[in-house]
Formats: sequence, C-alpha cells, structure tokens
Amino acid sequence: MARTLEANYLVVGAGAAGMAFCDALLDHADEVRVVLVDRRSAAGGHWVDAYPFVRLHQASSFYGVASTLLGDGRVQQAGPEVGLHERATGAEVRAYYARVLARLTSSGRLDFFRGCSYEGDGRFTSLESGEQYDVPPGCRVVDARYLSPEIPSTTPPPFEVGEGARVVPVNALPDVAGGEAPYVVVGSGKTATDACIWLLDSGVDPDRICWVRPRDPWMLNRAVVQPDPAVFMGMAADIMQAATAASDLDDLFLRLEDAGVMLRVDRSVTPTMAKTPTLARWELDQLRSLEHVLRLGHIRRAEPGRLVLAGGEVSVARDAVVVTVRRRGCSIRRWSRSGRPTRSRSSRSGPASPASGRHWRDMSRRPGTTTRRRTGSARPRRSPTPCPAGRGCRSWAGGLRRRSVVTPT
Repeated sequence: MARTLEANYLVVGAGAAGMAFCDALLDHADEVRVVLVDRRSAAGGHWVDAYPFVRLHQASSFYGVASTLLGDGRVQQAGPEVGLHERATGAEVRAYYARVLARLTSSGRLDFFRGCSYEGDGRFTSLESGEQYDVPPGCRVVDARYLSPEIPSTTPPPFEVGEGARVVPVNALPDVAGGEAPYVVVGSGKTATDACIWLLDSGVDPDRICWVRPRDPWMLNRAVVQPDPAVFMGMAADIMQAATAASDLDDLFLRLEDAGVMLRVDRSVTPTMAKTPTLARWELDQLRSLEHVLRLGHIRRAEPGRLVLAGGEVSVARDAVVVTVRRRGCSIRRWSRSGRPTRSRSSRSGPASPASGRHWRDMSRRPGTTTRRRTGSARPRRSPTPCPAGRGCRSWAGGLRRRSVVTPT
C-alpha cells in the first residue's frame, strides 16, 4: 500500500529547472511543503552523470538558482580565457547543488526522495525498495523534466555496433586514452567539441582524430556572452541590428559572424544548426587544427575498420576508438486531451539563438547540395571516394570541393 505524504507541491526532477523552482517557491511562499523526487542519487540532474572533464560553457554567474551565486563572480586572471568570467567544472556544479539542497531541506519544508521514479497521478516509487508514495488530492505536480537531456553514459549509442568495434561513451574517454589508436569523435555540438579539445590538450596528434560532423554548427562567441552589462547589452544590440538588416536566416548568422557574435569552425561551409553553446577563440583555433572531418550524415553502424553512415561507408583503423557524444539535447512534453503530459523528443536542439528561434533547426537544404555564401557557391555533392589515409578528410568527405581562396578569419 502506498504511503501518503504531506505536501502542497510535488516537484519531479532535481535538475536545474526543478532546483530553481523549489528555491524560488520556498523563498516566496512561507506556508508550503514540497516533495522533490529524482531518479538519480543526488541533485543536479544531468550533471550527476556528466563526463569528467565537463565544465559550464557559460559564465558561472549565469547558472544556478536565484538565491545562491555559483562561484564568486571572479574574472579569470590566467590561462587562455584571461578577462572572461569563471566557468565552473562539473564537480563544482555538483557541489553547488548539494549545498543548495542542504539549505532547502534544512528549512523543514522540503523533503528530497532520491532514487525514485515518478509513475504519474501523484505517485512515485523507490527504485531500491519498491516502496510507493502518494501525495494528497489537491497537491500540485510540477514536472521539471520538460527539457531533460539524454546522457551518453546512460543511453546506448544511437547506431548499431558490430562485434569487436571499440565504441565508448564520452564519459569513458579518459579510461581508454593512451596508446596509438586513432579516435573517431561522433557529433557536432558542445560535447563533441569538448571531447576533441580534451584529446588535443592530452597530447593526441590531430592526425589521429577523425571528427564525424553530420551538420556544421553555429556557436556563440564566449567573449560576448559575459555578465558585464556593457558586453552583454552590446551583444544584444548587435543581434538586433543584424536581424533588422538580414534578408534570411543564413544572412542573419553571417552578419552575426561579422559582428563577432557567432563562430563557425569551417568558414567554407554554411552551418545548418545553431544550438548556441559558447566557444572561445582558443578552442576554435584548436578545432580548426583537425583536418580529418567527415560529413556524410549520421552514423548508422560502427564495425571494426568500417563506419557506415547515411551518406556512404568509410574505412578506419580496426583499433579506432569511436567516442559517442551525439544525444538529443532536450525533450519536449506535449499535453494530451486528458491533461497528462506525453514526452516526445525534439530535433536534437533547443532554441537556436536569441534571434533565430525554433525554426532554425527545421531548415533544410536541397538534397545533394551544400550552401555557401560569401565563401563559395553551391555545388552538387559527389559520391564519396576512399580516403588514402582511411579517414574522413575534409578535403574529400561528402564530395565537397572548395575554392582555393577562402576568406581568412
């Protein structure tokens, strides 16, 4: 029989959204009791399962709950990001949420149930003991998992894996690093760039890294996304000015690039997605050192010595380590006529940017062409031919032929 708890609010999910809601609720309502539920063993959402070298891609003071500053708001005085605000590591974010949770529970008005699965209709179950819990009628249920991401370490690869293939999630990358085996990093977003930069910082030769980039991304220049009001408002003004003058989305993002707001790894290719993580110039320089970039769509199957992609097959070293980082970044809940939420996955990206909105992720290209503006013209793709090095060099991958003169950065 289920145990009934005394609560005015049942909050499902102790990630960034759930913790921020509980923090604001308890600070502004004196007579409420809250039950907070999460499947994980601690507060912090996906940070609990994040890869060991992860850190915020934005300034720490932009993140967290309203009542408690993450970090101390300091400006970095050394390293490649001198003058930019500090960015917390994964361990620092987890410790931060542990402190916030301790403060909330110490109020006596919030109870945290870790390792529990929400079943719906105000009931959740302990994954360890199987004990069930209910909340009373009239208790408001707040589902804070609306934008919950998928984590590579807790979900299987999004492609088939042949027997003997070395496929590991990004979390296991430090465990398999070393030796002379080449690496294949799969994905185009922030996690993929983090994996590439970690390998380069660990001394891996760029020629040993193949980057499977199904789509090229636009990323925000970290230098203009800072807590300094003058810097931030200047960035907002540049976006508005570019949006006013732009003729279409491609033109908008190219104008934002000229203004120093947006960055792209390869200036000869017009990106087709914008998840808008931030990227520093030093990271951009490192990513541009990778010559083996494969643009043949998403991987369908990984086998020893062979990758099968949407646009063809590529030979790789038999001992190549395939690093999976490509997961959907968020989920969207739609509401049924009965009033219950139903989960459906988004198109691997959240809002594209402050200027472009949701429509950016739905943009499509005419099959068989690559759009280039200011740096080249559209030409038909040619059938992929074997790379002499056995990897997806960007000089051939996808049949792209680039002009000899490319606008320098």
